[in-house]
Amino acid sequence: MGRLSGKVAIVTGAASGQGAAEARLFASEGAKVVATDIQTELLEKVVKEIQENGGEAIAVNHDVTNEEQWQEVVNEAVTTYGKLDVLVNNAGIGGAPGFALIDDVDLASWNKFMTVNATSQFLGIKSVIPEIRKNGGGSIVNISSMAGLVGGAAGIHYTASKGAIRLLTKDAAVELGPDRIRVNSVHPGFIDTPMVSVVTEDAELTKAALQGIPLGRAAQPEEVAKLVLFLASDDASYITGAEIAIDGGATAK
Repeated sequence: MGRLSGKVAIVTGAASGQGAAEARLFASEGAKVVATDIQTELLEKVVKEIQENGGEAIAVNHDVTNEEQWQEVVNEAVTTYGKLDVLVNNAGIGGAPGFALIDDVDLASWNKFMTVNATSQFLGIKSVIPEIRKNGGGSIVNISSMAGLVGGAAGIHYTASKGAIRLLTKDAAVELGPDRIRVNSVHPGFIDTPMVSVVTEDAELTKAALQGIPLGRAAQPEEVAKLVLFLASDDASYITGAEIAIDGGATAK
């Protein structure tokens, strides 16, 4: 028996990085996974790999900023697997466009980051609530960033969007607690994924980043996936409204 046996989970941004790691781990722990992304070809490879390893998963093309598509994803989950227990709001943007001084951030960039990183999670939560309520409860895990806990020297649009996720999570946790729907946020630090390639491909930037991490290394996406798995599972049955940093100690300094 896996830790998610019998559960149906939507994982957004599952074509690569943390989302792909989460989808693979969830399936290996018994979940039926609805993996979504706009990168269809990469997503289908991840789902094929899950299926070849004996897991259950489907791939759904999904723009997380589109409310109608959110409802289509929920309908697909219920039509295919009969119910919905878990949502992992993983999709988001960052990387090089997220590193900019205030003077260089225009309104279009600000709106894009807020929409893709924060508004999308609101839409996800709103869309899944009716189906998760039918099961008598479940779990929503919102992926933020350590940038949602502390300020930085650049990237106000990225930081603000990730900070919004933190309080979106807490509000939803309070409101949905009576429905036994748990809502928590995960705040990764320096994780070795395509999103941080602008840092990892530059030796000097990598060195500077590692100097700020007490554990002295970047994390692998699978390490984040294990935390998300815990929060999605019944092992975390009394945890809601929490913000959990997984950053090698960076925000402890």
